[in-house]
Amino acid sequence: LHSYQPTADDLIKISTCDLFIYVGGESDGWVEDALKNATNKDMVVINLMESLGDSVKVEEIVEGMQKSEHDHKDESEHEVEHDHEDESEHGHSDEHVWLSLKNAEILCRAIADKLAELDPDHKDGYSADMSTYIAKLSDLNAKYKAAVDSAAKKTVLFGDRFPFRYLVDDYNLDYYAAFSGCSAETEASFETITFLSNKVDELGLTSVLTIEGTKQKIAETIISNTKSKNQQVLTMDSLQSTTSIDVKNGTTYLSVMEQNLEVLKDALK
Repeated sequence: LHSYQPTADDLIKISTCDLFIYVGGESDGWVEDALKNATNKDMVVINLMESLGDSVKVEEIVEGMQKSEHDHKDESEHEVEHDHEDESEHGHSDEHVWLSLKNAEILCRAIADKLAELDPDHKDGYSADMSTYIAKLSDLNAKYKAAVDSAAKKTVLFGDRFPFRYLVDDYNLDYYAAFSGCSAETEASFETITFLSNKVDELGLTSVLTIEGTKQKIAETIISNTKSKNQQVLTMDSLQSTTSIDVKNGTTYLSVMEQNLEVLKDALK
């Protein structure tokens, strides 16, 4: 998401499509020009973050997290407390809206409604498919809630970027992380490593998490600085690196979120 730039072929496809769906955050800055030059002037566009309205969260810097340059600016005025109660309206919106099963339900309804408008002859089919899919989302959401409610721990710790804020907020989990979800930082400071290692010890955590496609160096360094040095490194998939080949091979939103649930269960033991 954060490094994507459309190719010339991508722009041609977008220019002529009937329905264009995009996340709508800071990383999608290229979209405005793409739509301005669209050939199909009747194109229907869905901005997912606009569809969620007030459900969109502001990216936060929690205790111990590595700060980037823009995080340091005016931090005394706009600091966000770890209890999530005092979010700054001046922060960047957290783009990772799809990592909430509750958000996914809202987004599915928005997409199905637009498909029905574009193709009214098949609106009943879209409605039926939407209902079937939302039932699956609701079932998985219930499994997440049950898993968290019965878990021994209520905190996750990421030696990595943290795109899962929507997910942890849905189930009232606490978290610590080396970087925010949209951070471009790749190296954690001594202070960040030390803080996170001490948190692992303090909370008795048995794992340090990472996200897909990243090296585990920071997580391993955190573990090497704990007292027991025997925590496991676990990986949750934020779906930011899912390719068309993955989809052809059977990867779906539900399959990834089901896999994330199993990882979360392990992390909260």
